[in-house]
Amino acid sequence: MIFIVSLAFLIKSSDVFVTAAEKIGLALGISPFIIGVTIIAFGTSLPELATSIASVYAGSSQIVIGNVVGSNITNILLIIGVVAIIGNGINLNYNIMEIDMPLLLGSAMLLWFTLMDGQIDYFDVALFLVALSIFLMYSIKKKRAKIEDGDKLKLSYFLFLLASGILIYFSADFVIYGLKGIAEIIKIDESVISLGALALGTSLPELVVSLAAIARKNHSIAVGNVVGSNIFNTYGVLGIASLFGPLKIPKAIMEYSIPMMVGITVMFGFVMALRKVSKWEGYMLIVFYVFFLYSLYKIAPAVN
Repeated sequence: MIFIVSLAFLIKSSDVFVTAAEKIGLALGISPFIIGVTIIAFGTSLPELATSIASVYAGSSQIVIGNVVGSNITNILLIIGVVAIIGNGINLNYNIMEIDMPLLLGSAMLLWFTLMDGQIDYFDVALFLVALSIFLMYSIKKKRAKIEDGDKLKLSYFLFLLASGILIYFSADFVIYGLKGIAEIIKIDESVISLGALALGTSLPELVVSLAAIARKNHSIAVGNVVGSNIFNTYGVLGIASLFGPLKIPKAIMEYSIPMMVGITVMFGFVMALRKVSKWEGYMLIVFYVFFLYSLYKIAPAVN
């Protein structure tokens, strides 16, 4: 109950944060895709970041890598799959293959290479944060959108950002507390639970935001949200969480889950090559997600 309730508070507070951040972005004249790939994507990744930092302080740093890898897989397979099905396909008017997709593929490959030694050192952290900074600078330099009449910055936006940020912090602590208790009860390693249950829970904001974007026929925000969120998970969540303490990298996750994440990211690149995702491709992504959940049963004994 603690896990479910605190996760609900975490998701809701993240939603409030994202709404305020989106309004600030629009008031500053940032284009919809950039809002999706930066402000909203980073905002919807707050649950991953908050729970990762909390897990380091709680002495369960193996949750971090499971949360990041599981969230990246969930974002691509579940969110893009569901959005493609409900939206009767996804069509982009933006060339995602020019810069954004290579950056996403590069982040997945870089994560794999840096973790081959089974640890994240300060050089890796610096590399992640530099890569994240480059991505941010590239996004900010893109063409700004026209500011519509009535789009003005308000103090209330920043107050909502502050209040929701505080709630995110405390909610994340209780999420990790509940997760550790669940792991003890069912006798499954915390990193495996983070790959499945925690990753799914912390990815719900991305799903809600993407579905809302599809309802408004704004496919760019839906896809940009996933791309930006995955890049931030890899560079931002891992990089920032590593600053609070050393991270444990379970061998089974390194040998199985991370290669799977890289393969799924490459597949996503091929799917988006024509700037669209058909409805049947959405169904296939859901099938792959079910297979991913089933595969967790295989690695659970290995992790233990």
